[in-house]
Amino acid sequence: MSFLGISGMQYSGGSLAGARIILAEDSNVFTSMVRTRLKELFDLDIEICRNFEELQFAYDKSSEPIRLAISNINLPGAENGEALEYLVDLSIPTIVFTGTFQEGMRDALMAKDIVDYILKDNIFAVDLLAESICRFLTNHRHHVLIVDDSATARALLSSRLKRYNFRVDVAENGAKALQILKAHRDIGLMITDYNMPDIDGFELTRRIRASIGSHQLRIIGVSSSTNRLLSARFLKAGGNDFILRPFIDEEFYCRVNQNLDTLLQIQSMQQMRVRA
Repeated sequence: MSFLGISGMQYSGGSLAGARIILAEDSNVFTSMVRTRLKELFDLDIEICRNFEELQFAYDKSSEPIRLAISNINLPGAENGEALEYLVDLSIPTIVFTGTFQEGMRDALMAKDIVDYILKDNIFAVDLLAESICRFLTNHRHHVLIVDDSATARALLSSRLKRYNFRVDVAENGAKALQILKAHRDIGLMITDYNMPDIDGFELTRRIRASIGSHQLRIIGVSSSTNRLLSARFLKAGGNDFILRPFIDEEFYCRVNQNLDTLLQIQSMQQMRVRA
């Protein structure tokens, strides 16, 4: 089974069937489109809940955990967002799929630590939703290392990445990062702060690039500095990307995805050369 997403995501592997997914949506058109597309692409069967009562029943009727929920903001019986609050309170990873997106709603949604939100405002909406679902269900394949001397920053980045279902390790300094990379060869992405006391982000990147290339490990540098030249220096040191704090969640996740997509594409080409 193979899948190429709109943003460039590539998935090659077996069926994703088996994950319990709930779709809380009252529109017959969208439920039909989503159900058909997910079955076609990933052999996924989903449970449809057309009102708040059905959503509550779906949770109560089975001991099997809900792996992922896709929910409209408003449902019959929950016209003021109660369905989304219900899912968040149950710690069920949720993608919001909505046609309503008023000013200020984005901030309110992101504050709830949802996985993603997709707007029903274009012909690609269902395919964008399918890609978001595929990413969530397969992100566990990716092992990410966070390097930062700030415990707060490490916790923030770690919680964001775990929200998207990545496997995460953290290091409080460059020396620890080198140890973790040596012990875990499957790490495909490192996100490192620039300003650290023992080994700064530039030096850490240089040391890593002496033995690990971009075809094995992607490196994103981060900094709160206002010095715009830091990005150039970091890229020249062997980094692949650079982001300034404070992050915008959507941009951060996009940059992470782009680097991991590139890594998978490089590795796929290498495998094709070996087979040829």
